[in-house]
Amino acid sequence: MDTALDQALLVFRERGFHGASLGELGTAMKLTAGSIYKAFPDKRAIFMAAFDRYTDLRTTRLRKLLDAERTGHEKLRAMLVFYGDSSHGDEGRRGCLVAGAAAELATFDREMADRVTTALDRAEALLRELLNLGQSDGTLSRSLDADATARALLCLLQGFRIVGKTGRTQAEMMAAAEQALRLLT
Repeated sequence: MDTALDQALLVFRERGFHGASLGELGTAMKLTAGSIYKAFPDKRAIFMAAFDRYTDLRTTRLRKLLDAERTGHEKLRAMLVFYGDSSHGDEGRRGCLVAGAAAELATFDREMADRVTTALDRAEALLRELLNLGQSDGTLSRSLDADATARALLCLLQGFRIVGKTGRTQAEMMAAAEQALRLLT
C-alpha cells in the first residue's frame, strides 16, 4: 500500500487533486479501478491517505537531518537547506502537497483544512523550537521574537515550495536559504 500511495502522491503533487484522474492514479499506483475502489471509497480518500503519507515521510526525513546537527543555528540551517533542496529541479516542479492542498482544497473541505493546518502548525512549532534552542545555546540572537520569526520562516519555507514549481535552480534556492539564515543573525 505504501508503494502505491507513494506513486499516487507524485500524481497529486504534479497535477493537484482536481487535475489528477482516477485513470492516472490507477496507472501510477499499478492498480485496476476495481482494486482502487476495494482499497479506497473515492479519489478524495486516496488523496487523504497520500497526504498523510507525504507529511509523515517529509517529517521523518527532516527529523533525521535535524538530529545530525548540534546547535539551534545548525539545525535551522539544515531545515532551510532541506526546503531549499526540495524546491528546485524535478522535486521542485512536483511541488508540495501541503501547499497544493492549502491552495486547492482547504477553503472548501473542512477535514482537509484541518490536515493542512496541522501540518503547518507542526512546522511552525518546529521552527520555534529551533529558534529557542539557538537562543539558549547562544548561536542565535536573544532579541529575536521566536513566535513571529517562526511564523515568518514558515511563510518563507512554504514560499520556497511554490516558487520551486517555476523551475528554479539549486543555486538560486540554496542562495535564498543561506540569505534567510543570514537575516536571523
